[in-house]
Amino acid sequence: MSSALIIDDNTLNHLRADCENCFGLCCVALPYAKSADFAFDKDGGTPCRNLQSNYLCGIHNDLRNKGFRGCSAYECFGAGQKVSQSTYNGKDWRTNKDVAQEMFDVYPIMQQLHEMLWYLNEALTIDAAKSIYKELHFCLEETEELTGKSPEFILNIVVTEHRAKVNKLLIRTSELVRAQVTKKQKDTRRGMDYLGAKLKGADLRGANLRGALLIAADLRNADLRWCDFIGADFRDTDISGANLTRSIFLTQAQVNAAIGNKHTKLPATLVKPAHWS
Repeated sequence: MSSALIIDDNTLNHLRADCENCFGLCCVALPYAKSADFAFDKDGGTPCRNLQSNYLCGIHNDLRNKGFRGCSAYECFGAGQKVSQSTYNGKDWRTNKDVAQEMFDVYPIMQQLHEMLWYLNEALTIDAAKSIYKELHFCLEETEELTGKSPEFILNIVVTEHRAKVNKLLIRTSELVRAQVTKKQKDTRRGMDYLGAKLKGADLRGANLRGALLIAADLRNADLRWCDFIGADFRDTDISGANLTRSIFLTQAQVNAAIGNKHTKLPATLVKPAHWS
């Protein structure tokens, strides 16, 4: 294999949320506490009061204004429809109460596996990572196989062990990508140091921002190409006018949590949120 794969929307569609083919699993299985991101408390396994009888959210188009920014910045990576239509063959939790709790337990495991699949697919589009394509392909196939197992099997997957295996390859991919960037001075901040940081117009090309707390940071007009954003917290990060093209492991959920505008440049697989100016 001599060049990166071109992954189109059809390839990635099964790794994007399809609420119409899901039984509202994220709205039931996951707990949340009242905060700036959620308007009220909800226990895991309890349906959100905004979940309708058709399993769709009654305030989906107005989540941010209704106090549910956390929901607008959540991504299941297609795990919802996978569990609903494949793992449980279209059986919903309302009329199949005997499997409801099991379904709620399977869902977050599937979500983690699908997130890994998203990153692995992305890694296989990167020319700089071609030296490890074989390992990436193997890991992708192994992860995909796990998502097709029975509920009983999935519940016994040690996700931390599998994630560690995937993460080694993602870290290697990141190193290969960021090694292409020649800079006179590397940014040596730690993840916490970006909290509320004033970095308007900063040249952060090739920075390792894995897990960085970018909450409320000012990154307007910053050059963020070739940055690794896996796990970075983008809540209220201002990336208006910033250039994030060629950045890696950035997700739609992270972008949805940020502040941006029409001048923000994103990777081709992501779209500008409706709430951006």
